[in-house]
Amino acid sequence: MDYFYEPSHGHGLKFDPFKSIVGPRPIAWISTLGKDGVPNLAPYSFFNAVSSTPPIIAFSSIGYKDTLRNVEHSGEFAWNLVSRDLADAMNLTGQAVMPDVNEFELAKLEQSPSKLIAPPRVARSLVSFECRKTQILQLETTTNRKLDTWVIFGEVVGVHIKAELLADGSYHCAATRPILRGGGWSEYFEITDEIAFHLQRASAPS
Repeated sequence: MDYFYEPSHGHGLKFDPFKSIVGPRPIAWISTLGKDGVPNLAPYSFFNAVSSTPPIIAFSSIGYKDTLRNVEHSGEFAWNLVSRDLADAMNLTGQAVMPDVNEFELAKLEQSPSKLIAPPRVARSLVSFECRKTQILQLETTTNRKLDTWVIFGEVVGVHIKAELLADGSYHCAATRPILRGGGWSEYFEITDEIAFHLQRASAPS
C-alpha cells in the first residue's frame, strides 16, 4: 500500500518527505555585495544547473533575503562549491544575521577577488562561478497566489577551477569531495570515487 498525501493538507510525517525525495541536492553557496559594500555569503539547497549553452544556474530563496536583495541591486553573484572540509563554515554562514554582518568574517573565511564581477569568492572553494543575473521569478501556485519564494537565474560568465582537479582535459568531480543536502534537519551526503559508476549513453535502435 502506498502512503499518499496532498501537500496542501500537510504530509502528516515528522519531516517533509519532499525535501528528501528530491535529493540529495547540490548546494548554492552564494556570495554577493550589499549596497553598502558589505559582502554577504549564504547557502541555498534548492539549486541546480538549468542550461549548458550558455551555462545558467538557478537557486531558490524562500523569503526575501539579503542575497536576493543584493542580486536585484547589483545584478551579480558568485557561486562557490562546498567541499567536505568547508561544511562547518558553510553551516555558519546559514545563520539569520543582520544585513551589515559579513559572513566571510563570521565563518573566518578568506575572500578572493573575482575577475568580471564585484562580489568576492570563497578563497578555499575549489570551484567558483562568476554570474550575472538573467531573471528573477516570484513563484505562484496553481491558483495564481504569489509565494514568498523567488528563483534567481544567473548566467555563468567566469569559471574558476583549481588546476589539480583537471586531468587529461576532464574535470574530476569526486576529487573535490562536494557535499549535497539531504532531508530532515541535518542530513548531508558526500560524493567520493567509491560511489561512482559509469553508464554509456544509450543509442536508439537502428
